[in-house]
Amino acid sequence: MKNKEELDIVFMGTPAFAVTILEQLIKEGYNIKAVVTAPDRPAGRGRKLKGSAVKECAMAYEIPILQPTNLKDEAFVSELKGFKADLFIVVAFRMLPKVIWEIPPMGTFNLHGSLLPQYRGAAPINWAIINGEKETGVTSFFIDEKIDTGEIILSQKMPIHENETAGELHDRMMVVAAQTVADTVELIRKGEAQPKPQPEGDLKEAPKIHKQDCLIDFHLPINEIHNFILGMSPYPTAWMKLKNKENGQEKTLKVFRSECPEMKENTKVKLEKQGKKLILNALKGSIHLLEVQLEGKKRLDYISFLAGFNPEEWEIVH
Repeated sequence: MKNKEELDIVFMGTPAFAVTILEQLIKEGYNIKAVVTAPDRPAGRGRKLKGSAVKECAMAYEIPILQPTNLKDEAFVSELKGFKADLFIVVAFRMLPKVIWEIPPMGTFNLHGSLLPQYRGAAPINWAIINGEKETGVTSFFIDEKIDTGEIILSQKMPIHENETAGELHDRMMVVAAQTVADTVELIRKGEAQPKPQPEGDLKEAPKIHKQDCLIDFHLPINEIHNFILGMSPYPTAWMKLKNKENGQEKTLKVFRSECPEMKENTKVKLEKQGKKLILNALKGSIHLLEVQLEGKKRLDYISFLAGFNPEEWEIVH
């Protein structure tokens, strides 16, 4: 059995979620031989190239960085083999080809943001909230040929709090995920991992979410609209289209947070001001919108928003 500092690891990841896990491994004394992350991409108004969050972390710790555009490229595969790593760890990265994940003698494992086999796919945190789940978690598993189907090593449950957004759950989950990855590495290092096949059954998927998927469906029961808003917040964000009654101008209104859904039958879909509240009336209920952003404007709480916006001047396009 190797000591922690003798266990050579290659870490693969891109966003901030993966950074918390990478830093946990470094803090616990594991030897991170290299980091594999996405190529730099244009960002900001100047569209200057910017490295991923994982790249910035690796640079701070002076860890070698690989940024392949093609994971099957022979030069990249050869360079990766050159590190002679015992273990590969993947967190929020791309689907790996077999030529990559079969390299390390101790295997390649992934950390997924759900209790597998439920919510396989790119957006497990979002879909768990959209579907009104009360519990979720994280799962470590050995990678195989398919997406999120490999044998489970560890899983850790966590509750979904009332009115919690996907962003808030994401941030809490990072902490749980970091410890779960560290515990998984220890099991593998000690030769105590006992991976188990994922059970079959009625499974809920978590496919990637696109902008057109974020349009609010006003025919849904109001509690489902509420979950939809929370599950899309802060990104990619639920939205609706508004039209100015006077000049016909159309603008997008993003919705980040809501509360107090009330089931009732409404004859018209509309926004209205009730006292100091911003109310969305859908066909099967009404809901208080707490944080919104009108196209071209800043994200605001409902009080600040209503100070400069008259709902009576706009209608919802649906």
